[in-house]
Amino acid sequence: MTPTLFGRWQTRILLFAIVGSIVSLPFFFLMGNNPIFFIFLAYLAGIGLIWDVLYNYLQRYRWDHDWPAAMQLLAGIWEGVFFGVLFTFFLLPGIPTAVPLWLYLVHYSLVWCAIFIVSQSLMRLIFPRWRFNGGQWL
Repeated sequence: MTPTLFGRWQTRILLFAIVGSIVSLPFFFLMGNNPIFFIFLAYLAGIGLIWDVLYNYLQRYRWDHDWPAAMQLLAGIWEGVFFGVLFTFFLLPGIPTAVPLWLYLVHYSLVWCAIFIVSQSLMRLIFPRWRFNGGQWL
C-alpha cells in the first residue's frame, strides 16, 4: 500500500485517538488522574501531521513509493527523540507538570509499539479497503 497524505493523516488520527488513548489510560491513573499523557498524545499527533507532509514527499523518491517497516521504525525513533527534546528543553503549553524523562520514554515506546502493531495487523482486518485506498478509511 502506498498511503496518500490524506490517508496518512486519517490513519494517524484514528490510531492515536483509539490505540494511543487505551495505552495512555494506565499512565493517567498512575499519575493520579493527571491528563498529561493525553496532552502528549495530542502533541505527538499534531507534530506527526506535520512530519507526514515530509514523509509523503520523501516517499516519492523510493522506487515502490512505500515505507518498509524498518523506515517506519526509524521514523518512530526520530519522532520520539524530537518530542523528547522538545518536551525536556522547552515549556510547552498545556503541560503543567514535569514528568520524568524515563516515564515519557516508557509511555512513548508503548504507544508507538501498540500503534505500529495495530497498523500492521488489525487495520488490515477491520478496514480491508484501507490498504487499497491509500490509507484512507473514510
